[in-house]
Amino acid sequence: MGDSMTPDNAIDQHLREFLQQSNFATEGGVITDLDGTAVHEDRGRIYIPEPVEFGLKQLHSAGRRFILNSLRFPLSVMRTFGKEWYAISNAPIPLVSLNGSLIGRVNRSTEGELAFEEIEAFPLTATEIEEVLKGVGGLIENGIKDILVFYYPRDWRMGEIIWTPIPENVMRVKEKYVSASAVTAVEFPKLCDQLALEEICMIFLLIDVPQDQLMAYQHTKRTNFFTRKGVDKLFGAEKISVHFDIDLAQSIGAGDTELDRFLCGVGLAIVVGNAEVTFKGLMQTIKLRDAFQFGSLLFRLAELQRERN
Repeated sequence: MGDSMTPDNAIDQHLREFLQQSNFATEGGVITDLDGTAVHEDRGRIYIPEPVEFGLKQLHSAGRRFILNSLRFPLSVMRTFGKEWYAISNAPIPLVSLNGSLIGRVNRSTEGELAFEEIEAFPLTATEIEEVLKGVGGLIENGIKDILVFYYPRDWRMGEIIWTPIPENVMRVKEKYVSASAVTAVEFPKLCDQLALEEICMIFLLIDVPQDQLMAYQHTKRTNFFTRKGVDKLFGAEKISVHFDIDLAQSIGAGDTELDRFLCGVGLAIVVGNAEVTFKGLMQTIKLRDAFQFGSLLFRLAELQRERN
């Protein structure tokens, strides 16, 4: 384990102190990011490691809810590992998706099919969409066409839609981004008209050009996530915790990137992986190696909670 990781002998102490300082056992929950945090990818296979599954089952049996907080759109969560997550609690899964802009629960029908039930949504305003498209139009006018616009309607059944300004690239994009419900190359003015008529929760702009070509465009990055002003993963966590009667400050949160801003709103922040993440928990912060170690921590937390009861 690298120097930046919390030593194993200190993890227990952090957990004990958190349980002493907080009301986790009665008011808290577990809020976790998915990719890079609670799920693991191995040679293209994405799955929930057994330690995470066992740890969450133990905590759920002790009365602690878990909430998924992800950039992924609901269909992606359900298609990729929805049934596995549902099996952990055998109950509807609270979900914050699209960087905090869509919150709800994943339910299972009597036939075993999963569906998303919206609780609240915070789509981009018409002005915000216009601003994003103005930037896209500027790139195109300046000859930068190696761009993709991903957009996510409020209607979760529509999934992920990708726009490319190059019609010849449609098949290549479809093959690369198999999660997309549709790939389109309509003329740019038509794209603007379409987005003006829909409620869009998030737009993701991907630009595939060298960084030096972007230097001339102020505030432009290779990747940009656009949600309504003030909406992010912390905002989404705050909103959904009210609906499920969870006190965020008495909870633990786990994430692996600077997008996981909800980490600064929880009592115990778990930072997974090697990325530079600056967020600190309100009471304690632990740095872990990977999802497997995160699962072991959850299991140990459940043990310590039982000892205290």
